[in-house]
Amino acid sequence: MSETMQRVAVLNVVGLTPSLLPHAPRIRAYAEATGGITPLQPVFPAVTCSVQASMTTGLPVEGHGIVGNGWYSRDTAEVRFWQRSDHLIHGEKVWEAAKQRNPNFTCANLFWWHNTYSACDVVVQARPIYKADGRKIPDCYTNPPGLRDALQNKLGRFPLFRFWGPMADISSSQWIAEAAIEVEARYQPTLSFVYLPHLDYSLQKLGPDHADIPADVQRIDQVLGDLLDRLTAQGVRVLIVSEYGIEPTLPQDAAIPINRYLREAALLAVREEDGGELLDPGASRAFAVADHQIAHVYHEPDVELPEVSGCRAIEMKNPRAGDTVLVADPGRWFTYDYWLDETQAPDFARTVDIHRKPGYDPRELFADKGKAAIAWKLLRKKLGFRQLMDVIPLDTDLVRGTHGRTDMPDELQPLLIGIGETAHPLTCTAVKDVILGQVFNEESAIDR
Repeated sequence: MSETMQRVAVLNVVGLTPSLLPHAPRIRAYAEATGGITPLQPVFPAVTCSVQASMTTGLPVEGHGIVGNGWYSRDTAEVRFWQRSDHLIHGEKVWEAAKQRNPNFTCANLFWWHNTYSACDVVVQARPIYKADGRKIPDCYTNPPGLRDALQNKLGRFPLFRFWGPMADISSSQWIAEAAIEVEARYQPTLSFVYLPHLDYSLQKLGPDHADIPADVQRIDQVLGDLLDRLTAQGVRVLIVSEYGIEPTLPQDAAIPINRYLREAALLAVREEDGGELLDPGASRAFAVADHQIAHVYHEPDVELPEVSGCRAIEMKNPRAGDTVLVADPGRWFTYDYWLDETQAPDFARTVDIHRKPGYDPRELFADKGKAAIAWKLLRKKLGFRQLMDVIPLDTDLVRGTHGRTDMPDELQPLLIGIGETAHPLTCTAVKDVILGQVFNEESAIDR
């Protein structure tokens, strides 16, 4: 006999912390109505892909293998960031566990990373069209395939350039929320995952203490509040989660140029292509994959790494992890930069190019050219001309917020809303069991 089920939605408000709740009246009211706030302790590293995988599998990073937002593939000698396939995550996902308990269970996953080709019944994910002439056209991937056209015909084309980059704003979170409402109307999934990234942009760009942050919190609060009303009206139980908190960076010299140190020690190899330098990881004795406040350093066994201030080593046992893993001190973060002269930086360094850069680059949230110049470049691209969108600055001091460490103050830690208060913070690995308990109407064994 199949177990009875309650429909549940998990809304991921990236960057939401207790310190920001005073500016979010809708979220705060929902917390009060459902019994308070459950503090969350993120897994290390506290970055998007790693934390999301821990929430959906109940495993630490060493178990599910998502060691960051990207890592070095030793067999292909390539650094890959922001991959989408569910096949990369090891372990049983929450939707797989639920379907084992009741074959009538269905799941919709909107924009959580690594959701493509999963056992989720409905999937929506950002996936631009890359044309042979160099154009990048905003688009999305869906399963069922026909949902893609249905969503974009009704909501407009997915606003890719407002999902990430200098123009990132509330538009992408608004589009995702409206897509979630459409998915609810069409499919009535038992469990929905919805990713709302708006705060992530402003917190990294401006820092959590900036005067504009309250207004940004209010914007995402309104989007979530409207979605909350629509879901609860259909009898859906809502959980609100966040992945990590973002701390302010040091005023100057917060970035740690780990690859430059390795290059100066004659450990990192580059090759020159058309006037720019490219990192050559397969030829390097040591190089680093920078990812916010963590750096995976891949090196040969006999290499002695140079002393690097502003960070410390931490153990991570997984084949994808670096041979040495570094975590930055409070207020510091790692840059992927490996060139010693800015004139030798590759052309993609000054563009939004999340797949070719061998590390995460928060400077992609900024532009060093005026709106008119950017508009002209965009117009030329739309007209079919090859046009390098080289508008991204190389100045690391622009970045005002960062994350990745787990030893943050309580007010900057992530949270869970919808199950009431607990006696102690929950780790993100407990979220899988929390979701299953909500779906199957079980009182969890969580210590209250």
